[in-house]
Amino acid sequence: MVDPKMTAQVLQRTPLFANLNQRQLERLAKRFVEREYAAGEKIVTQGRGGEGFFIVASGRAEAVREHADGEQTTLNPLEPGDFFGEMALLTEGMRTASVITTEPTTCLILTRWDFLSLLREDADMAVAILQELAERFSRVLSVW
Repeated sequence: MVDPKMTAQVLQRTPLFANLNQRQLERLAKRFVEREYAAGEKIVTQGRGGEGFFIVASGRAEAVREHADGEQTTLNPLEPGDFFGEMALLTEGMRTASVITTEPTTCLILTRWDFLSLLREDADMAVAILQELAERFSRVLSVW
């Protein structure tokens, strides 16, 4: 079971949610669920639908992209506090990479439907999160 106060503290350190006030963080925290994964287990699979946002609470994982020729490229390691799947909060697109645990790992997960429900209830929360997403996408595009 997820402790909403502890989850709110984790969310406050997550850039996507850092501009939310305490009340908003606590409301959001109540929507997260916790899931444990064994070492070597896929958390998400490249090419499959994405339905949620993940924060690594403990353990370690790697984001891995598989190429058409079967070769794999490790994109980045994921450690406690790291997150992935923010696009899945807004779109039903396919995962662009797999995330595979390298040791037993626990993640906090927010589904798209819970996220969208909260945004519909709190316009200020929606604006704060969407501004941060826009900034993140701008930084990514400026690198290309």
